[in-house]
Formats: sequence, structure tokens, C-alpha cells
Amino acid sequence: MTRQNRIPSSIRHRFQLTEATRLVVKVGSSSLTTVNGGISEDALNALVGELSAVRNGGIELILVSSGAIAAGIAPLGLTRRPRDLATQQAAASVGQGLLMAKYTQAFGSHGITVSQVLLTADDLIRRQQYANAFRALGRLLTLGVVPVVNENDTVATHEIRFGDNDRLAALVAHLVKADALVLLSDVDAVYDGPPAAGARRIATVERAEDLAEVVIGSVGASGVGTGGMVTKVEAATMAAESGIPTLVTSTAQAGRALSGEDVGTWFSARGGRRPLRMLWLAHLASTRGTLVLDAGAVTAVASGSRSLLPAGITEVRGEFEAGDPVEISDAAGRVIARGLVNYASVELPEMLGRSTRELSASLGTHYEREVVHVDDLVLVGPRVGSAGR
Repeated sequence: MTRQNRIPSSIRHRFQLTEATRLVVKVGSSSLTTVNGGISEDALNALVGELSAVRNGGIELILVSSGAIAAGIAPLGLTRRPRDLATQQAAASVGQGLLMAKYTQAFGSHGITVSQVLLTADDLIRRQQYANAFRALGRLLTLGVVPVVNENDTVATHEIRFGDNDRLAALVAHLVKADALVLLSDVDAVYDGPPAAGARRIATVERAEDLAEVVIGSVGASGVGTGGMVTKVEAATMAAESGIPTLVTSTAQAGRALSGEDVGTWFSARGGRRPLRMLWLAHLASTRGTLVLDAGAVTAVASGSRSLLPAGITEVRGEFEAGDPVEISDAAGRVIARGLVNYASVELPEMLGRSTRELSASLGTHYEREVVHVDDLVLVGPRVGSAGR
């Protein structure tokens, strides 16, 4: 775990997955549970068999597994996945233990020890928790353990959570400096349209722009998960843009995928690894407002090397406090960046269009700070198209 953050993965093609040192594999709820919400032992054992072959072949493995809430549905007498947060938390509390018991037994039959690692968004964006998670996962891997990671749904809130385990998996892959990420679900690849209508598989995505005209579907028919192909594409794009190649395919094809066969959709790595907080800010942070800029400020911010000053802001939208994430847009409403703002929304109106020197003289030295410092600012590109989102 000593490689520098900016060094991308050495894995450049899917057939090289067998040469990886460390992989992160994510599996969705729909791949592990029955239509009634319970855990499908046949499905879980089949997946564990494929993963165990990889681990026993010498590749370090982290499994990001959904299924806790779904596994808790039947024991609680529920008929479907709960929509309110309190019942979701209760189902996760019951289901997580059941899920881990099955994984412990299944991996144990292959001579592999597993551990449970529950994370919240705070654990990956706050420096101290990040260091703790990094250290703990690293030690587990050196001991030959397969960490089974899930979001800590029992304590997570709507305001600060990953939203789905696809994004969590992308962040975990970045955290442990994985050579590649594999996202498994009940869909075998990304298609250029509805598969039922004869759409074609997209074998490789070299750039995010390759999918700009593709309409991606939402949650699958099983209804037990929270994601869908949109979140998988977003997570794969997030990882790929941070130097980690990603394969999106079905759980049924896990063995072929991990053997490097031509299945699924391969998202090629591009760029170097970025600080984890910047990934969170670019892809996951729930923004509280918008700062609208004039043309000159747009050019400065878009350069990626300049902080945002009050002189270039023409409008403030929304309510937020200092330290909150905000969107930064041009006059036409096109979002060009996200950043952590240094002032509350109530402070900014009297600052607009004024230089920091002028503000310092009239309002005090407190107002010499940038509105958004360049170190707390990340440029964002176009979002993936979606259906039913």
C-alpha cells in the first residue's frame, strides 16, 4: 500500500485481471436474494466459489456486498423493501448479521477467513477516519483475510451516505489502491439501449463522452436494490477517471470476468489517482446551493489552478453554511465545478463583485479569504444520461 496516489493501475485491459495484485468486487442485492427478500444460498455460494478461486490464486480481494436490508425483509415480516429510513435501519441491523454468517460459512469452506467492515461516508472523507479505514483494510489484506464491506445502514442518514454500494465500491477501490474494480449485478453489460429491444453491448468505454448519447436504465425488475445501471456507470466512471479500470457485468458471469474473458463493459483507466475527498466532492457530495459566475471567473475557475474570488460571482442561490459543498455555474446554468465554500449564503450578497482588498478595508480582514479555495474545488464534466431517474 505504498504506491503514490497519482500512479494509475498497471492493468490496462480486461484480460490482465488475472495479473492483478488487489481487486475490489462489488455485488448487488438482486444477485444475492430471493424474490421474497431472503438470502439465496445457492447464489451466494456460487459467487463465493468464484471469488475464493481468485483469492486462493494469490490475488488480494475486497468484497463490497449489498444485501443487508434485503436479507432483513423476511425475518421482520415485511413484504417489500422499506422506504422510510428507520425501517431500513432496522432491516439492515437484522440482515447484516445473517448475511455475514452466510459469507463466513461459505468462504470458510474454501479455507478463507472473512471480516465485516461497515463504513459511513464520514469514514472516507474525514482525515482521521480515512486513515483508520486505510490502516485496518491494509492489515486485513496482509493477514490473508477477505474484508466484506457494506455501508453502515443502521446509523447512516439521508444527509450523509453513499446512496448505493456502487459508489462505495469505487471509493473503497481508491482507498486501498486497487488494480481494478468489478461491479456485479443482474445485468451482463452496459447496452446502447434497452436490451429487450435488441440493443448492442458496449464492450469498452474509453471516455465518459462515449456514453453521452446513451440512455441508461434505472433499478432492475427485482426491486430489492437501490442502484441500477446508472449508478454502476457513474461509479465506473468515477473509478476510471481516478486511474482504476472497472468492469461492469453480471454475477452469473463473475468467473469468466475474473478470468479476463471478453464479457461485460470495460471502463478504461484514464488520469491519475485523485485525493479521495475530491472524488467525494465531484461525485457524491450533496450540494447546498449554487454560485453563478461571470465569464471571466468561469475562465479562471475552469483553468483548474485558480481560487474563486467574490469579484467574479454574480448571484448566490440556496441556503448554506461555511464549509458546505456548493455548485459553481456559468450564467447559462451549466455547472463547471463543485467546491467547499468559505462563507455562509447570508454573508455573500454584500460581497459580490468586490475585490478582497476592498472587502478587507470595509468589512474586516475576515473577508480576505477566497470564497472557494482552489484546493477545495473540483471541475466536473457532463453527467451520464439516464431513464426514470
